[in-house]
Amino acid sequence: MALLEVEDLEVRYRTAAGEAQAVSSISFAIEKGMCLGLVGESGCGKSTVAKAILGILPPAGRIAGGTIRYDGRDLVGMTPAELRRIRWQHIALVPQSAMNGLDPVYTVESQLHEAITAHQRMPTAQRRRRIAELFALVGLEPGRVRDYPHQFSGGMRQRAMIAMAMVLDPPLIVADEPTTGLDVLVQDQILQQIRQLHDQFGKAMLLITHDMAVVAENCDRIAVMYAGRIMEYGGEAVFRMPYHPYTLGLCNAFPDIADRGRALISIPGTPPNLVAPPVGCRFHARCPFATSLCADTVPPLAQVAPGHVVACHHVDQAERFRERAADPATWRNETPGP
Repeated sequence: MALLEVEDLEVRYRTAAGEAQAVSSISFAIEKGMCLGLVGESGCGKSTVAKAILGILPPAGRIAGGTIRYDGRDLVGMTPAELRRIRWQHIALVPQSAMNGLDPVYTVESQLHEAITAHQRMPTAQRRRRIAELFALVGLEPGRVRDYPHQFSGGMRQRAMIAMAMVLDPPLIVADEPTTGLDVLVQDQILQQIRQLHDQFGKAMLLITHDMAVVAENCDRIAVMYAGRIMEYGGEAVFRMPYHPYTLGLCNAFPDIADRGRALISIPGTPPNLVAPPVGCRFHARCPFATSLCADTVPPLAQVAPGHVVACHHVDQAERFRERAADPATWRNETPGP
């Protein structure tokens, strides 16, 4: 049995223009010790998936369908009190902004103490030892535990949030853009800490990011998300041999250190309006290979190799698409069609 199973999840937000379909019928599973990377452009619904799993959607958001099972228990429909017993002890969050995740008027130590006492009875001396151990584990000086968040740098605050996520030893950690706003060197250090949690302690992880390199380097499985739907799902072959035109576009828009002379190619256009999403494939308006079938019919997820599925009507032409997608003229619609 998978540790986390998301099946046909639908999440919607109330807006002044109508109800936006932020997440539409997505499914995936995370097994114990597995790291799943959820990648895509900003606004594609990645963070909404994380919030739905943790039960922390904003008041305007609601789960409109589907199930989220953790260790066989359906989290959808649980009361707030039941979800509070799940959070931190079973599923912990490393948020995008550590400054927003930490209360500025309390010391970091007191916030870690609160996370422990909310779920477990533990003597004060044992709690202090646990917090000091976690500080050392994530590369923070244990003597700084009584400092306030504003006394930490951005990287130190993010390390403190990783320590908080680990404080109750949860089986699953959701890391939502954990390196946002940090410089490149600090990003690498934070990612090393996350890899250590995964490798040394066997934590299952959902790693959410728009950074292709982060996913390729850290994740066992990869889900490529666009406009609320999963376009492609699989292992390293998702980047090594992509099938979906959107995945091709993401790969071509990302620098390759092994091919420094390659020109980066951006995907033209903008994501669709999810208050009134397209009838067919949600990427078809930006796809240089789209046909009338793409505009009229939602493509099902089809298996192209064991464990590798793609939502595209034209997977049989993927090899030709890969070759053509490397030409900037293709994305300028100078050579349209499949």
